[in-house]
Amino acid sequence: QVQLVESGGGLVQPGGSLRLSCAASGRTFGNSAVGWFRQAPGSEREFVAAISWGAGTTGYADSVKGRFTISRDNAKVFLQMNSLKPEDTAVYYCGARSAYNSKWYSRNSIDYINWGQGTQVTVSS
Repeated sequence: QVQLVESGGGLVQPGGSLRLSCAASGRTFGNSAVGWFRQAPGSEREFVAAISWGAGTTGYADSVKGRFTISRDNAKVFLQMNSLKPEDTAVYYCGARSAYNSKWYSRNSIDYINWGQGTQVTVSS
């Protein structure tokens, strides 16, 4: 079982930026697609962004498109979050799954197998 570890969350004012990181404990991501999801209190876990393991294929939720950027190197996956809004407040989770298709990723949390514990992002003045 691959253990994922998220980091980089915190408290930021509206309009500010944060950079989240997701690392796979003791290994690299290799041929895994990785997705970022978030969950606010009383809400369902929702898709934020995802990236395939090859070809740099990415996808974003409409609510974050143009503000968030997902990227990866061999060891970590990053979520750069700019122009943050109070409605971005949530616990952010990364999920990973090995994929044969280098361009594959999913917007559905059920398709990811390995998960981290989450990192809290709070956007407030």
